[in-house]
Amino acid sequence: MTAVRLPARRGHFRLESGHHGDLWLDLETLCLDVAAVRRDADRLAERLEPLAPEAVCGPLVEGAFVALFVAEWLDVPFTYATPRAERDGAGLFPVSYRVPDALRAHLAGRRVAIVNDVINAGSAVRGTLADLQDCGATPCAIASLGVLGTAAAVLAATAGVPLLALEEVPNTIFPPAACPLCAAGAPLSNPPEGGAP
Repeated sequence: MTAVRLPARRGHFRLESGHHGDLWLDLETLCLDVAAVRRDADRLAERLEPLAPEAVCGPLVEGAFVALFVAEWLDVPFTYATPRAERDGAGLFPVSYRVPDALRAHLAGRRVAIVNDVINAGSAVRGTLADLQDCGATPCAIASLGVLGTAAAVLAATAGVPLLALEEVPNTIFPPAACPLCAAGAPLSNPPEGGAP
């Protein structure tokens, strides 16, 4: 699965969700091997097919690429959600996700699968899920090439949808106030360019 192929860094990172952790995957490199991503997306689509999604939505950036391949395999419409900073970046989940206006009406009343690349804290999936519900869609599954830790399972259970993943990797993240790396005085690593896992 892709999480194994992705370059990983160790350090002290602030994730998009506001959580802290010691693992960073360079998700920007995901699509360098397009054929491998397509194979993984096809495997994910096969697992989604029995749930009969009527559309697929993926959070930008890399999650949307995976979602596009899945939608193609399932022969259903593809949509995406874009990140928006909601406040100054303080606290947990400071970024929301929104489906573009021109696509929203195409999702109303449809069963939509949320497809992502790798889920860690679940910021992108959480935001996409909330906005799909605002569009009048019915989320029917959360699917991802990889899942780090347990946050995705909690999010899926809370939403009442199945979680499908090709790979699960143990990982722990922390709210900043409970971060052992902060408590040990470890400085935040320079933030990598691009989106956070």
